[in-house]
Amino acid sequence: MKRRLFVTTALPYANGSFHIGHIMEYIQADIWVRFQRMRGHEVHFVCADDGHGAPIMLKAQAEGITPEALIARIAAERPQYLNGFHISFDNWHSTHSPENTELSQDIYRALKANDLITTRVIEQFFDPVKEMFLPDRYIKGECPKCGAKDQYGDSCEACGAVYAPTDLRNPTSTLSGATPVMRQSEHFFFRLSDPRCVAFLRDWTQGGRLQPEVANKAREWLDGESGLGDWDISRDAPYFGIPIPDAPGKYFYVWLDAPIGYLASLKNHFAKGQAAPQTAQTYDAFVTDPGVEQYHFIGKDIIYFHTLFWPATLHFSGRKTPDNVFVHGFITVSGEKMSKSRGTGISPLRYLELGMNPEWLRYYIAAKLNARVEDIDFNPDDFVARVNSDLVGKYVNIASRAANFLVKHFDGQVLDPRTLPAWATLNAQAVSHDIAACIEGREYGKALRAAMEFADRVNQYFDAEKPWEMARDPARREALHAVCSVCLAGFHALTIWLKPVLPALSAQAEAFMGCAPLTWSDLDRPPTRIQRYEHLMGRVDPKLLDALFDPPDAPPSAPPSAPAAKADKAVSSGAASANAAKPGSAGAGASKAGTGPASHEGVDTGPISIDQFMNVELRIARIVEASAVEGSDKLIRLALDLGEGRLRNVFSGIRSAYDPAQLVGRHTVVVANLAPRKMKFGISEGMVLSASWDDPSQGPGIFLLGADTGAQPGMRVR
Repeated sequence: MKRRLFVTTALPYANGSFHIGHIMEYIQADIWVRFQRMRGHEVHFVCADDGHGAPIMLKAQAEGITPEALIARIAAERPQYLNGFHISFDNWHSTHSPENTELSQDIYRALKANDLITTRVIEQFFDPVKEMFLPDRYIKGECPKCGAKDQYGDSCEACGAVYAPTDLRNPTSTLSGATPVMRQSEHFFFRLSDPRCVAFLRDWTQGGRLQPEVANKAREWLDGESGLGDWDISRDAPYFGIPIPDAPGKYFYVWLDAPIGYLASLKNHFAKGQAAPQTAQTYDAFVTDPGVEQYHFIGKDIIYFHTLFWPATLHFSGRKTPDNVFVHGFITVSGEKMSKSRGTGISPLRYLELGMNPEWLRYYIAAKLNARVEDIDFNPDDFVARVNSDLVGKYVNIASRAANFLVKHFDGQVLDPRTLPAWATLNAQAVSHDIAACIEGREYGKALRAAMEFADRVNQYFDAEKPWEMARDPARREALHAVCSVCLAGFHALTIWLKPVLPALSAQAEAFMGCAPLTWSDLDRPPTRIQRYEHLMGRVDPKLLDALFDPPDAPPSAPPSAPAAKADKAVSSGAASANAAKPGSAGAGASKAGTGPASHEGVDTGPISIDQFMNVELRIARIVEASAVEGSDKLIRLALDLGEGRLRNVFSGIRSAYDPAQLVGRHTVVVANLAPRKMKFGISEGMVLSASWDDPSQGPGIFLLGADTGAQPGMRVR
């Protein structure tokens, strides 16, 4: 039966470029969509920029442009990513659009008519300098639970506590630095606590449509002590968003209109006539058709909005609810959370600019994905090994080996494998059925393992038959033709199964085999004549991974006012440590040991302003671990606690002066905002301060700077 599918991914926020998490999600959804198209189903795959909210308004103000100009600039970047990674959206739109305004206001009116909108006066923080109410993420202070400083207004990164911004101690506005004041305002609420909503959501979330771990999380929210609270859906001017009808100065909170952007993009898609080749229906007819299936691919950080707010919003405004919300985990690098500054982030644009094949990444991510809400890890060594082994060593290798014999000895003609006994032993039909079930269930890793096991069997068959020996014996010409035809049919089958993951490579393979664009049912229509084999895919050069993970360079130093003195050789290697001046020392700086500009100790660089000094963020750190670096006679590896809820890795060139064991537990001073540096031994995320003479003849020694009793990790040194 032909299915009718409406598929989306989470809307990216329009105040920044795509990151690797976006690309992972788009690849996951794109594979599923391409598979459905290959099965002959009708698919409408849409997305949009999430263009509203305080962050966009404030960023535009900071840049001196309008919010519209900001989101237009971000939107102009999108095609290079989407085209670059072969993401096949049918439409890309924006929540800042007439369609979204109309739909959001219509849905609000329907909820209001259903007695699910109420108003109440609330107290919240107001910035007296910026003259605006402050969203939670624009308020910082001390955690009310553990006392950690510099925490946001909704949760503590140190202890994980969740709280209201009004619970913070010593709150400040991150926009102006002012102390916020409490002010009252009337807000609009969607009454999620209404028994009708609770009953509907309990049925919807526990009806078997969601992944088990997602359904369990929804049950926790529904059955918790406090139950569901009403949802604040309004914000006060100034705010960049959609006005609430008949409520001057009030706007919809961005999370109300953002998911409605799915419908807005679909409506725009129909209005453009892009849907006409697939259906003669209008947008209204399509979204009300009970046979249409609606699916959303999202990350685990936005489950609450998509499994509670979104289905309730749709249901109680008289609209169809999603058939499922497919949730995935995050992506890490070598087991670490993504961080561009620490060299553990992948820039999708840099990946493309380096000339790396986008289908290497599509395949690697697919090989890691399953139907559970699990994080996946990008390991550079595994990436190289898996792509080179599976795609080049197994899949492409089959075509290369078989084609040479077929073209040279049989003018490219291929026998029908269904007449050959060896083909039946490969059991391609059963494999195809299993792979289809895996892709349908988003078990991509299992699907690709099954495909590569099939490729192994084809290659083993080729090796066992030794066609290179057959080619030397005219009497075995027919057997040679049969062996190479079976192998080519295996390549044809693999191309079908891999096409949702590798669309560009599959197009090359189709041209080589003389096939029309392959569908899933083409397994029984093998090629009859192939072209001369041309190179299909190259191997991954490990050096490309080194270039991909190079952290950003530190900004260049200002030129010195006098010729540079030779850098002090003793103290640092990489972005590791600095010489703080002893009495009589002419200056302090960093020696980069060939990784950047050398320090210019002993050189008068002239006076600096207090603002220049304050640009250097000095903080107290406690040394939690210290160990000698194998392979270096100068470096000690330090694990430092700066009160951030994690440990920083820093290399310091103080091994000649200190036994690592003596350093554990000591407090020292660290340059906390120094750009991380990728070194031979790892990433160094700061610089510890030590003192020594500029001229070694004045006296030997390196002395680590300490802190007085009572100083705590994370304190700012001013």
